[in-house]
Amino acid sequence: MGALQTFREFSVLGWLREGRQSRRLILLIVFVALLLDNMLLTVVVPIIPSYLYTVDHETSPVKNQTASPGPESVPSSNTFQNIFSYYDNPTRLPGNASEETSQRATRFSYTTTSSPITNATEAPSDCPKKDKRLLNENVKVGLLFASKATVQLITNPFIGPLTNRIGYQVPMFAGFCIMFLSTVMFAFSESYTLLFLARSLQGIGSSCSSVAGMGMLASVYTNDEERGNAMGIALGGLAMGVLVGPPFGSVMYEFVGKTAPFLILAVLALLDGALQLFILQPSKSEPESQEGTSLFALLRDPYILIAAGSICFANMAIAMLEPALPIWMMETMCSRKWQLGVAFVPASISYLIGTNIFGVLAHKMGRWLCALIGMVLVGISILCVPFAKNIYGLIIPNFGVGFAIGMVDSSMMPIMGYLVDLRHVSVYGSVYAIADVAFCMGFALGPSTGGAIARSIGFPWLMTIIGIIDILFAPLCYFLRSPPAKEEKMAILMDHKHPVKTRMYTQNSMQPYPLEDDEESESDE
Repeated sequence: MGALQTFREFSVLGWLREGRQSRRLILLIVFVALLLDNMLLTVVVPIIPSYLYTVDHETSPVKNQTASPGPESVPSSNTFQNIFSYYDNPTRLPGNASEETSQRATRFSYTTTSSPITNATEAPSDCPKKDKRLLNENVKVGLLFASKATVQLITNPFIGPLTNRIGYQVPMFAGFCIMFLSTVMFAFSESYTLLFLARSLQGIGSSCSSVAGMGMLASVYTNDEERGNAMGIALGGLAMGVLVGPPFGSVMYEFVGKTAPFLILAVLALLDGALQLFILQPSKSEPESQEGTSLFALLRDPYILIAAGSICFANMAIAMLEPALPIWMMETMCSRKWQLGVAFVPASISYLIGTNIFGVLAHKMGRWLCALIGMVLVGISILCVPFAKNIYGLIIPNFGVGFAIGMVDSSMMPIMGYLVDLRHVSVYGSVYAIADVAFCMGFALGPSTGGAIARSIGFPWLMTIIGIIDILFAPLCYFLRSPPAKEEKMAILMDHKHPVKTRMYTQNSMQPYPLEDDEESESDE
């Protein structure tokens, strides 16, 4: 028994040791982290608009009843008497018939004057077309959705340089802890203030996970083709989260309640945290062996700004859809709760397809061309959304939006790492902080401004504006076709026929994770 126990201990320790050296397990951890983060990001999309509308609808009649009574209002003490006024049960008191007649007339008057109050307390309709409060939800929901991206936007410039100093493991694990706390808060929050706080807290956790995760992959996969494939797989985790989140949230909210989907996500997050704890060992700090280019120097690079702008404006399209489309569907299509999330399924499926296809294909056709086509396709698809008359009419436009954004993301994320290799020092924390800032600007400006625009000039004009912006930005991707290298790196690149395949100049001694034997042979091939 002792020998068997010792063998098991050694096998577990050996598995953990090999896991820390395996690029595939690191890719798996990043995949799962992005999956759960984006499930939490999108699971609230069908829940929050309907939940806040229901809460506001229930509290509004109470405020009306507690207001000062007017000449036609009825005291609250007559409520019980009004119920009995529908029945012929007059109280028999000693006296003449005229008194009884006056009592019946009084009951009838109570009944007719109290009917508006009775109708005001009815449950919200499944088709609230004429409810002006539904339009007011655009701004309220938009600000709540934008709070996560706004906080993430503020946090990213600090997380990027931090990963250069202490490594990627500690920020990655910190992101899990914060996301778990945010998920639990979503489950039990009932007020707008607490929901807003939970959404904002999620922004800090997302900043840690996304910046550290993408930087970790870029440092492990130094070859450009392998890096593109790995990031395509990682973005597939993001796509899976976006795919599963809305329908999962809408179905659970419709048939189980608001708390259930968030508790399930909290349990899954615990499993991801345990995997990170054993594989990454976040208690150990592993700083980069060389000092990276400063964040401000990277922001002055026009090619990095073009790539970041593509990420920003492409994702701004879906960011504007998230708060505005469910409300527009409730207003024009009489959509039920479960349909509000299912409407995003085509976009999620196509995003998953796009990131997996173009993670490999974009390297062959040219990432600049893939991004350019994707930006144009985003604009055309988003312009077609307002023409839908029912939920089935949203399938093709939403599919096009998701597929096109997948083309842009799977092309621009590897380009960000390539531009750092080509023009700066090969340390990736800051450049992926910029990429995440661009992503967050889309999801911060999209819901906040989109909600106000939808309320003032309407949902169709909102889609027209962002569609035209994406189409006009697309030609700038042409400048990424052949970005110039810095002089000190030009000599290294001159030995290679195809510049897009020349990213192996980072020395193996600088890699924070040693490669397995089979992975080394694959890279040699």
